Parts: sequence; C-alpha cells; structure tokens
Amino acid sequence: MSLFRDDGIVLRTQKLGEADRIITLLTRQHGKVRAVARGVRRTKSKFGARLEPFSHVDVQFFSRGSELVSRTLPLCTQVETIAPYGAPIVADYARYTAGTAMLETAERFAENEGQPAVQQYLLLVGGLRTLAAGLHEPHLVMDAFLLRSLAVNGYGASFTDCAKCGLPGPNRFFSLQAGGVLCVDCRVPGSAVPSPETLVLLGALLSGDWETADACESRYWREGSGLVAAYLQWHLERGIRSMRYVEK
Repeated sequence: MSLFRDDGIVLRTQKLGEADRIITLLTRQHGKVRAVARGVRRTKSKFGARLEPFSHVDVQFFSRGSELVSRTLPLCTQVETIAPYGAPIVADYARYTAGTAMLETAERFAENEGQPAVQQYLLLVGGLRTLAAGLHEPHLVMDAFLLRSLAVNGYGASFTDCAKCGLPGPNRFFSLQAGGVLCVDCRVPGSAVPSPETLVLLGALLSGDWETADACESRYWREGSGLVAAYLQWHLERGIRSMRYVEK
C-alpha cells in the first residue's frame, strides 16, 4: 500500500454508486490518472467542489500496490486547490465550450494511464490560465492550444516554409497529409488554398504572437479554426466531440 502526491488538472468526472465519483486527471508526474473520490457527491463533502473539471489541484492518492496506476483504481484521500480555473470558465459559454474541447484533446493525447506527459500537462495549465483570465478570445486560446498540443506530440504544422522540401515561405497550398503548407512544386491533389492572412494567424497562434492573433479579422480566424479542426481530426483519426459546441 502506497501514498502518492501529485498536482493535476481535473479533466472529467463520472458518477460511481450513490455518493462517489471517478475522477480523471492529467497530472504532472504520472500523466493521465483515474481515481475514486469517495463521498464527494454528498453536500457535506470536504473536497467535492475542488474536484470539478478545469480545477488545478494538489492531490494525495492512496494505492493498494507499489504503483499509482494498477488494476484497481487509487483513492483520492486529500485535495488542495492550486487554482480554481473552473469558476470564470463555466460562467461564460464561449470559454466553457472552448475549455471543454481543450480538456478532451488533452485526454486524447495522454491516453496511456500512468505515462508522464509533462509538456501536455504544462500546455493545459497555461491554456486554462489564459482562458480563465479572459485576455484573448476563447476560440483563439483553444486553437493555439490545439496547435501546440499537436506540435509537442510530434504533429507540428508548418505555416510558412514548405512542409516537404523546406522552401522558405510564404507558401499558399495547405495539405493535412503533408503537415502544413506546400510550395507549387510539392503541391498535392486536394490541397486547400487558405488566405495568406489565415496562415499568418495560425503561425502566430503556434508561436505565441498574441499581438498579431488578436488583431486578426473574424473571417480569417473562422477559416483558420476550420483548418485546425481538420488537422487535429486527421492526426487523431477522429474528431473532438466537444468542438461541435464551440462558437464560431
């Protein structure tokens, strides 16, 4: 029997029995972890409200084996709030839908329980912090998070230089299969031809150039969001269900 302590983001919760919940978290040291929180659905629960989606928490786990992730789910025995991102996110529909898509994406990229995914964890913490602060439009925060998540998982897209031959940009043709923009010589059938401003926006979101991203016109970020969603679906091999509710 072992005790483990880690900090993480609550991704989702599921009802268990009459008063318990299964909590799914993305943690710093152990990646995706599912654990049982007993009695948290009772009104007198000491930490039930802390284990809601979007919450950044410090959790102590009790495991029956020497490993945190094993055949039986560990128990959440103590929970302390690090940052309550949930309150400002849930209060606004645009933030909530964008944030839900971010949580679902993070879980998809950290499918193997117990396997550290530190970069994905740090991206999620930073993304939720930015979303909760309301510094940028929610859809821009979401798209930036999606692009960077793809990049840290080995699917980074090129929005300037040709993804095949490396020809310096700007290049106009965009291919999901090729991993970004292509030059005239490398163009493949079915390539999209987005606006140059859209490609500039996507490059800014990937690099963190918020001054450029915030100044972008709505028609370009709508086109960019479509490309990001398609690129994400191509590499995950299925869509993110939450994205259908995101305001465009």
